[in-house]
Amino acid sequence: MHTLADILLARSIAVVGASANPEKMGYVILNNLIQGGYAGALYPVNLKEQIILGLPCIPSVADIPGELDLVVVCVPAAHAASVLRQAGAKGAKGAIIISGGFGEIGNYDRAVELTDAAKAYGMRVIGPNCQGVNYTANRMCATWPLVKSPGAIGIVSQSGTIGAEIELLAERDGIGVSCFAALGNKSDIDEADFIDFFVSDPHTKVIALNIEGIGDPERFIPAITRAARIKPVVALKPGRTEKGMRAVASHTSSIAGNDRLFTAFCRKYGIIRADDLTEFYDFCKAAALSKTPMGPRVLIISSSGGAGILSADAADEAGLDIRAISGETIARLGQALPSQCVLANPLDLTGDATASRYEAAFDALGGNSEFDVILAIFGDPIAGACKVIQRQLSVASMPVVVSFLGGGDVQLRETALMHQNGIAVYPTPERAVKAIGALVRLRLAAARRERKMVI
Repeated sequence: MHTLADILLARSIAVVGASANPEKMGYVILNNLIQGGYAGALYPVNLKEQIILGLPCIPSVADIPGELDLVVVCVPAAHAASVLRQAGAKGAKGAIIISGGFGEIGNYDRAVELTDAAKAYGMRVIGPNCQGVNYTANRMCATWPLVKSPGAIGIVSQSGTIGAEIELLAERDGIGVSCFAALGNKSDIDEADFIDFFVSDPHTKVIALNIEGIGDPERFIPAITRAARIKPVVALKPGRTEKGMRAVASHTSSIAGNDRLFTAFCRKYGIIRADDLTEFYDFCKAAALSKTPMGPRVLIISSSGGAGILSADAADEAGLDIRAISGETIARLGQALPSQCVLANPLDLTGDATASRYEAAFDALGGNSEFDVILAIFGDPIAGACKVIQRQLSVASMPVVVSFLGGGDVQLRETALMHQNGIAVYPTPERAVKAIGALVRLRLAAARRERKMVI
């Protein structure tokens, strides 16, 4: 049997069912591979066309002139098994089957035929009825939408839309993804295969899982527990309520499982669970860009008193420690900052604050050991914010998470600069606080593992 790596690192791809019609999936996949910069050999397969998107068409897989690593299948379900047999005979190592019409609509015999065809040649299969794969390290966007930005987040999702939204958010922020994979019916390759790949993949720092149902717990549980010891794992599991579980069963024909047990499982093994799509992305971004704080002690620095109050409320609700600043540190801050500043936690630099005032506050804090992480809130159009945070991160080991709001065009420019320089930025204080909470949970899980190893 070949491996998932043979698919993701494919050096040649055939798109079977390639089309000259932009509304057809065979066109979309081929176009995204070309526009995404795939550097390997591309073979559009279509009996009726001569040229598609500037590439000469091949009438059948059997007629492909060179070696073939991967076949992307966009033909009707009735022809998919035949395509796999032809691809297997050509030496293909894997297949991504976009086509639907298998077990999801009750065509189980057709699904078995497909699986048998792949197994006969040792081919690995993603799908059928899936949205495909984007592995940016190989510039292989065999899916939609077109996303090209490389990054550190590896996404695997049964729902194509959920995973695609995460990679689009990451591209918009300029932080990118290492991989996006939509698994569909999971006839062969499943979450466990991707988890094992991501653990050793140098391009993936964070493993992001959207889990609707676990088909093979005996493979999944060991894989995810191994992974969580090595890299941050963030999980979004729909089906938290009874009605949600019924919706999962309707969508994927799988059982979502006991939600309380899954929550306990995540806590035990240090998997960060997100409750919604926003948290899913926010927690992945924090784990990809930020250092993990040594503990829960948070210092809030803000130019907006109102935003500071919101963040203090959110931090208290999240179980973070918003402790008072020591008298010694207050004395240093008092010497460095104007008299109107409120020397407390939150540290209110007031509405006329500039980047230089934040810099003065950071300098006065120095290598302060009273806190584990700083939440820096820029509540106005504060130019130079990125340089201040970069400088702070270069001279102190304490992680800094940023919230930038109310800053108009300056906010957009500074946020883009921060993301380009690996600084996590959030548009609301509450989202930033929740992201810090996720990072703290990662640290606590690591500490529990270390204690067990010592014992």
